[in-house]
Order: sequence, then C-alpha cells, then structure tokens
Amino acid sequence: MENLISLVNKLQRACTALGDHGEESALPTLWDSLPAIAVVGGQSSGKSSVLESVVGKDFLPRGSGIVTRRPLVLQLHRINGDREYAEFMHNPTVKYTDFALVRKEIADETERATGHKKHISPVPIYLSIYSPNVVDLTLIDLPGLTKVAVEGQSDSIVQDIETMVRSFIEKPNCIILAISPANQDLATFDAIKISREVDPKGERTFGVLTKIDLMDKGTNAVDMLEGRSYRLQYPWIGVVNRSQQDINKSVDMIVARHREREYFANTTEYKYLAHRMGSEHLAKMLSKHLESVIKSRIPGIQSLISRAIAELEAELHRLRKPIVADARGKLYTIMEICRMFDGIYKEHLDGMRPGGEKIYYVFDNQFPVALKRLQFDKNLSMENVRKFITQADGYQPHLIAPEQGYRHLIESCLVSIRGPAEAAVDAVHAILKELVRKAISETDELNQFPTLRVEISNAAFESLDRMRNESKKSTLKLVDMECSYLTVDFFRKLPQDVEKGGNPTNSIFDRYNDSYLRRISTNVLAYVNMVCSSLRNSIPKSIVYCLVREAKRTLLDRFFTELGAREIKHLSKLLDEDPAVMERRANLAKRLELYRSPRQKSMRLCGPDSLVNYLPFLAFYG
Repeated sequence: MENLISLVNKLQRACTALGDHGEESALPTLWDSLPAIAVVGGQSSGKSSVLESVVGKDFLPRGSGIVTRRPLVLQLHRINGDREYAEFMHNPTVKYTDFALVRKEIADETERATGHKKHISPVPIYLSIYSPNVVDLTLIDLPGLTKVAVEGQSDSIVQDIETMVRSFIEKPNCIILAISPANQDLATFDAIKISREVDPKGERTFGVLTKIDLMDKGTNAVDMLEGRSYRLQYPWIGVVNRSQQDINKSVDMIVARHREREYFANTTEYKYLAHRMGSEHLAKMLSKHLESVIKSRIPGIQSLISRAIAELEAELHRLRKPIVADARGKLYTIMEICRMFDGIYKEHLDGMRPGGEKIYYVFDNQFPVALKRLQFDKNLSMENVRKFITQADGYQPHLIAPEQGYRHLIESCLVSIRGPAEAAVDAVHAILKELVRKAISETDELNQFPTLRVEISNAAFESLDRMRNESKKSTLKLVDMECSYLTVDFFRKLPQDVEKGGNPTNSIFDRYNDSYLRRISTNVLAYVNMVCSSLRNSIPKSIVYCLVREAKRTLLDRFFTELGAREIKHLSKLLDEDPAVMERRANLAKRLELYRSPRQKSMRLCGPDSLVNYLPFLAFYG
C-alpha cells in the first residue's frame, strides 16, 4: 500500500488538475486542508541548492534576478531499483531521465504561464521525481523574496512575491522551511522575518542554515544552530551546498553529499552536531514530520470533505442536470419548465404565494373609490339639467315627465363610468404582469436557460395584453348596456308629478321652475347610484372571468402551439444555457468526483461503517 505522503501527493495533484490550488475561490477547496512544506528564502539564500541537495539532482533553473516565478510542487517518490526519472503533471506521458531537460521544461512552462516579462503566477508546476536515493517527501518551492525589481519587471513585483509567499505560509496546515544564509546578519534574514509574522511561536517553522562553510574566519554558526540566537520549536539544521565552482564543474550530488558529511564530522565547532546536520538528515526529518502532521490532520480533512460533498451536491442539484441532445428530449424539458412556471404563477393567484390579494384590493377599494370620485354633481347641476330637459323637449314641452331629458341626463352620467372600469382592468393587468415576473424569478429551472426565460416572459405578457383587450371590451359592454336600456321599474316607483311643469307663456328657457328641476336631478342621481352599485359587483366578475380566469387557464397556450412547430435548432436556442452556469456545473462535478474518490476508496478498504467513510484508510499507516 501507499504511504501517507504519496496519498496526499495524489490529492494535491488532483486538486491542481481541477483548478484548486488554494486561491480565493467560490468552490470548496481541499488544497488548504492538505499539509505541505513550503520552502521560503530570499534571493541568493541557497534555496535552490538545498532543494537540489535533498533530491540529489541538478535540475532547477539558475540565473540572475527572480528565477522561480511559479510555485514548484516537488513530489519525491522513493522506488526500488537503479532507474531515476521525472514526470510533469502538465505532460504526464513523458518520462525525463535527463535532468537538464527537466530544468529546461520548468523554465519553458514558467514562460508559458507568465510570458517573457518576468511576471509571476500562483498556479503551481507539478514535478514528480522517482529515485532510490530520495525519501518520500513533498516540497513547494516558492519564488525568492526580493527587495528590488529587476529590469523588465513591474514595480509591484516585490510586493506581489511577498503576497504570494504569505498566501501559502499563513495557512495553518503549511510547514515553513525557512532558508537563511549563515554568512549574513540574522536581522537581514528575509525567511525568518516573514515566518515570524505568520508563525510567531515557531510551531510550524523549520530553520535551515546555509553557507556555513562561507562564514568569516573566527566566526561560526553554533549559537544559531543551538537556537540561542533565534529559537524555534524544532532544532535548526545546517547544510553545506555545492559552491559555484562545483556547479560549474557539474560536481555530482552524491559526491557533494559525501563532502557535506565530512565537513560537519571534521569541523571542530560542529562535530558534536554532525548527527543532525546535512541535507540527508533534513530530508529524512522533514519526511517523518510531514507524515506525522498528515496523521494529525486526518479528522480535519474528513470533516472538510464531508461538508464539501454536501455543499457541492446541493449546488449541483440547484443547477440541474445538463440538457439532453435530441429534439423530443429538448421539447419535453421546455414543456416541463413551462409547467413549473405555470404552477408557481397559479399559486400566486390562488393565495398559496403572495400577490393575488392585490387583485381583490382593486375590486374592493380602488374601483369603488374611483366610482365615488366621479363628479355627477357637475352633470346634474341646475343649469345642466335645464339645458338637457329643454333641449330634449324641443319645440313642444313634455306632457307628464321629460322622458328624453331623463335618458340624456342618465346617459351623460353613466358614460363617465367607463374611465374607472378601464382603469380597473389596467390595474389587474399590471398585477398579473408583476406576478409573471415573480413566478419567473421563482422558477429555478429558468435561471439555467436565459433565452427560454425571455421567451416565456414575452409569451406571457403578449397573452395578458390580448386578455386585457378582451376584458376591456366585455367590461365596457356592461357600461354600454346600462346606457342603452334603463330599468323602468325604478321610475315607476317614483312619486308621480301632478304639478304642471312650468308656465307655458314664458320662454322655452324659463319653462321649468327650480323645484321641478331639482326633483329631476335627484331622481337621475338615485338611478345612477343604483347602476354604480350594480356595476361595482358585475365589473369585477367580468374582469375575473375574461382576464384572471383566462390567465390561469391559457397563459402559455399560444406559446405551446408555436413550440410544437419549431425545428430542433430553435429548441436548442431556447435551451442555450448560460456559459458561466455550464462551466460552473462542470467544475463542481469534477471537484465532487475528487472528494468522493477518497470516500469510495475508504469504503472498499474499510467497509461502509468506518470513520465517516472519508479517508480512514490513511489511519492504517499510523
């Protein structure tokens, strides 16, 4: 079976393949919960030489200025046999046995992501090295801290690098490997300075002292190695890297390791520390510590995966499944979504969701108030009544009652009811349109297909406009019917006028006295009020029957008819999903697969009842 570090290596590689490398993301991240060792140091601190000494190979790009411009996740795998080779995750089919080509590929891959202007990128390069001369270990080589931007780099590069380094080492699961040169003053150690800020107690920082052999004569690094100059929870480790002359002569790493052991064993100041000095001891100690940290983090990883799976499944459910490809399936999908929308719309009208009560408010408050505001008094003023009565009589006064004058007065009043009637139809129409908007926003499936959402909205509004026109016709007919035929019984019940209507010897305009005209005005107003009372009940019924009821029954009928005649390319346009939604669903599905794989493996190894079914197989290696 694999060891703990190899399993975490695989998870890290899978995370990066899915775009999860610890950056700010709207997706759950597993990367941040995986223990890792980040290598931090200033330029010319010997950071690259330390890594090459641990690996035993000369494989890192070298040069002036900032050479490391992307994080390099270096995964070491100890294997049996004599063969040594390297693999890149971005080019997994190629096995590199020439490590000079590895160096070139690191530089080329950096250029592909950052360009030739020496920019930096947080996206890691994954390099796996398989060798019998390494221990199982994973290290993340970060860009070297610097104080000055070189030519061709932006002025913000210094801060950008520090921000990137912080983004890795401030995470509680990150083990910091702080590389510091012994031939410089402690106060100038960039790695120690930034490590102290994120890990003030030194609980997850390992100090590595380089260039011990280059210190001035008469000085040594004992105080530093013993922790007296700067104490960390873990002992400092000294290393002796190859000199520039050794690098130029391509001195073998195995030979360099032998020289390093001899240096510590034969140097008086460091002889008693030789057992915990050197790159070999550093690699073994880091491997052992990384494995112990992984064991301690298993419960946290289990908890995170449990939460992440629940979140991902919930969001994938909300985003729905990808659409089918055939015409019948597309048509079925559209019809189902329309039915869902229609169901929600009816729930608003029927009171299961808010909004329908506004229609009743129009009938019970708005329409009656509008009727009361009608200015019948103006139509029935003494001057107006006299005008209508006398004009209706013509050259010959009426005998018993001025019937034509009554009819003209009543009609002039009833016509004004058309305004409130039309306004009531428009008010209900506006409410129905607003409920369409609400129902569309509450139909989650429509969020997946913006084109279909617009089509349904337009089709519903067009239907409501047609229904409004029909409702207005029916409603105004009720008013017109009242104008065209008066209720005779109302007038039969009025007291009979036995009094003569005026003095026929006077002119036609003085024919009727004020008392008689006021009685006519009163009778007309009473009749108009009776009609208003009747229309107050009948007009809402007409609006409900012609507009609200039809909206419930046939809102999308015409859309359905047109839909059946459309070709598949038009159906595909309706289901033209938002690219951002499609991309997010694909990313969620891939990440969910990543999180489920440990669960499935654990169930195969341990059975369904084992430790929440997440990563318990890691515990076997404790």
